[in-house]
Amino acid sequence: MQHLSIDMPIVGLCDATECAYNADTKCHARAITVGDSLRAGCDTFCSSTDHTKAAQRIAGVGACKARDCKYNEDFECVTDQIRVGHSASAVNCLTYARR
Repeated sequence: MQHLSIDMPIVGLCDATECAYNADTKCHARAITVGDSLRAGCDTFCSSTDHTKAAQRIAGVGACKARDCKYNEDFECVTDQIRVGHSASAVNCLTYARR
């Protein structure tokens, strides 16, 4: 398998403990996508009773479609880290800040 190394912000904390990628309030997906919904939802969220076994991996933010977020530059997140959690009835990027 080929590997790609890139710099991207990390998901520092994820409160969505029901997500398959969550272990100990940390996201362990390779990378997440922040969606362009009204609340900058986590498009990678996957509700499951099974959880990833790749707990050594730290998730990064691979893409951000929230165009009106002040941390979005050319569809990429430019802050050091984000926090993901519940907002209203969805799982969202809680670091989102409108321009």
